Amino acid sequence: MNHFLRTRALKTSVAALALSISLSMSLTACSPQTEIKVAETAPVKTAAAVETGYNIDRQYAKFAEVKMDVDTSFLSPSEKQVVNKLIEASGYLSEIFLRQRGANYPEMREEIKSKGTPIQLKMFDLHAGPCDTLEDDNRLFYGDTPCPKGGGFYPADMSAQEFEDHIAANPADKEAFTSGYTVIRRDADGGLTSIPYRKVYAQWLLPAAKLMLEAAEISENESMKNFLTLRAKAFLTDDYFTSEMAWMDLDGNIEVAIGPYEVYDDGLFGYKTAYESFVTIKNPDESAALAKYKDFLKDMEKNLPVDETYKNYKRGFESPIAATYQVHGGGDNENGVQTIAFNLPNDERVREAKGAKKVILNNVLGAKYDRILGPIGERVLVPEQAKLTTKKYMSNNTLFHELSHSLGPGTITVDGVQTTVNAQFKALASGIEEGKADVMGAYNILYMMERGELPAADKHAFLATYFSGKFRSMRFGTGAAHAKGAAYQYNYYREVGAVEWLPQQERFKIDFAKLEQAISDLTGKVVMLQGDGNYDAAKAFLDKYLPLDSEAETVLGNLDDIPYDIRPIYPEKI
Repeated sequence: MNHFLRTRALKTSVAALALSISLSMSLTACSPQTEIKVAETAPVKTAAAVETGYNIDRQYAKFAEVKMDVDTSFLSPSEKQVVNKLIEASGYLSEIFLRQRGANYPEMREEIKSKGTPIQLKMFDLHAGPCDTLEDDNRLFYGDTPCPKGGGFYPADMSAQEFEDHIAANPADKEAFTSGYTVIRRDADGGLTSIPYRKVYAQWLLPAAKLMLEAAEISENESMKNFLTLRAKAFLTDDYFTSEMAWMDLDGNIEVAIGPYEVYDDGLFGYKTAYESFVTIKNPDESAALAKYKDFLKDMEKNLPVDETYKNYKRGFESPIAATYQVHGGGDNENGVQTIAFNLPNDERVREAKGAKKVILNNVLGAKYDRILGPIGERVLVPEQAKLTTKKYMSNNTLFHELSHSLGPGTITVDGVQTTVNAQFKALASGIEEGKADVMGAYNILYMMERGELPAADKHAFLATYFSGKFRSMRFGTGAAHAKGAAYQYNYYREVGAVEWLPQQERFKIDFAKLEQAISDLTGKVVMLQGDGNYDAAKAFLDKYLPLDSEAETVLGNLDDIPYDIRPIYPEKI
């Protein structure tokens, strides 16, 4: 199909989809059936359940406010219009995400505005709910009803066993119940039923899709037109495969990820995806400088320290890399601890066809190094090693962490049945995967140094930065996926003597040779754990390696005056 025909076909599909959305929005406005109301969480009581000694002002101050000014002067007028449409659409995803955190959270927020305190409202907006996500027990700072483990994806009174029992009794429901794009609710008889996202969240998906189509019409970039048109359609169908494939081909000055992606907020099973958006501006020079590493992905897979049976050559190895500056976010991207990079899509079908795209958020990463990781290194390591930490290797750690998400087991076979690591490990999957990407990323940096692609003279600087980074992540509480991954790395390195505790200095000293070997050994252990897909073995691994020892607790206590994370302030429009 020539260029004219491609453009004409795309405009026709945009117009048709826009008409569909307009009709749907009209129906939403007049039909009481569009927004489905079913039995959900009981209202949260208003009495603040705050334990003695909990200082809410201090907890809020752990997030340092950072104003994010991004140079967008090089964007064309039409590109600026596209960005502003995407910023507006992101606001609708934030509305959805709040309901995915807790079905009654919008009502709770209104209650806090009228009956709570200003700091409680700020904390609620920061954590997208009434629980302090920095605390391992998700401590409440408002109300006395615990935050639901399954978020707003399931009835608050539903147990994991009830869910499993329903599927066992109704096997035809399994696909819908375990889908990443359905919520589970009580039916009129008190049983369980599944409802597609497109119905539950139509009130916000429809206007978001409309804005995306408007952005597609404005855009002069054909790949952006294609992606936004297909993604708008996906919002109305819950079928994201085609638009995910189109996202892999997205190029130009604007890099946007928008839709339901991560499963961290489904603490019951890790099935349900949360809506989020990243609106970023690409730096072409920095992206080109990093692009060479994607060409080594197949070699990295070959080099994994495991038997060939555990290596995965089915995934695509295209894996574009984008160095970007974030200008706005939405949904899960705004919640609590801020993302410094991401590796998407998560759909194994897309990964096997095209790989995955790695996007580094340079301005977020830079702010975190300056305000957090640099100062942390001085409290974790003895002085002669602390001075080795560098922003360069925080950036490289991040890049190779994301690259390593594309390596190792994905689709696996267990007892003769094809499945995935995520399906086998359920709620354990995210923590194990984040740790895998982290340690494997370190292993691959060492491999790049062996090949001369990174300077071997930097090895100690890299290892010092890498080990210090475990404490930045562990501060988030071992309920968080990245913190779990950091904790099991730390405990393994302690077990094998890769780091020594010096009690008088209250610092660690790295044995660089032992740490290098331990990184290789742990990479192999985790890859085999994932490849075997044994849930009980995964649970035993985490049970052994998650609890932190007194030395780690001492160091974490010594970091208290350093911000835990940042609260980026982005412009409402550019």
